[in-house]
Amino acid sequence: MNLTIKTSLLALGIAFLACKVKAQTIPKEELIYLTSDWKGERFPDGRPRIPDELLERAKNVGIEEAWTILSNEGYKCQFDGGFKMVHENAPFVGRALTAAYMPSRPDLEKNIKDRGAKQGRKGNTNAWAIDMLSKGDVYVADGFGKIAEGTLIGDNLGNSIFAKTGTGVVFNASSRDLDGLRQIKGFNAFVRDWDPSYLKDVVLTGLNTPIRIGRAIVLPGDLVIAKSEGVIFIPAHLAEKVILTAEFISLRDTFGIQMLKEGKYSTGEIDNQWTDKIKEDFLKWLDKNPGKIPMSRAKLDEYMKGRTW
Repeated sequence: MNLTIKTSLLALGIAFLACKVKAQTIPKEELIYLTSDWKGERFPDGRPRIPDELLERAKNVGIEEAWTILSNEGYKCQFDGGFKMVHENAPFVGRALTAAYMPSRPDLEKNIKDRGAKQGRKGNTNAWAIDMLSKGDVYVADGFGKIAEGTLIGDNLGNSIFAKTGTGVVFNASSRDLDGLRQIKGFNAFVRDWDPSYLKDVVLTGLNTPIRIGRAIVLPGDLVIAKSEGVIFIPAHLAEKVILTAEFISLRDTFGIQMLKEGKYSTGEIDNQWTDKIKEDFLKWLDKNPGKIPMSRAKLDEYMKGRTW
């Protein structure tokens, strides 16, 4: 490949990334600044990219454990509930891609759509976020709680979302075509309600911006855990800590229940700070049950150092 072609391809790549940045309502640099506690890999749009391995492990994290850990870290506004779902028992996890919607007004909607058209965006603004989704993302949108004429997706967009992400959506808004969405195997949607109307008088005002979902704040790249109780949004920089801590609690509980069933220790002994003897038995139990340890043994040993059990 000669230098001229290489230079042309590089220019095209830069132009493409510039288009992606312009499509955001905050600059990429601002997004990186707002999530600056994250030190790992990022997507081209600036979102933290939590590793796939952590997403897989997050599937076993309970809402209650995650909520307690986040609360102890000072994060008090990360959970919201009261959603209606396509499937009541079909949890999912992923990385948040956020969108903010507001009631439309002619001048605002015209300017947003004119700018979007120049950037190559097509269709109504509720489809623009979908075009940015990738595998493992969760489309999280604040539609200001609108139900009638606040239906952000139906089964057509639902199929597109699932094909891109393999996960689902979380909306502070409504959706339509429930029967059709139920036909998408593996897909789930957490919404405020279902309504047969079409989306109307709603315009996209933010992509990859901080948003509010009920009583929770969500930043782009947050780890989303959606289960029957509701949805918790874990800041990307705390994802590994929350997952590791929850996994340790689960191991501790599994061991404790087995000891209680065997009658080796009393409830009072297991439910309070462990003695050196219980800790010793726990370590022996870990050696005999390596298949129960979801993280590496080295990470587990490092985590347990200096920890009060």
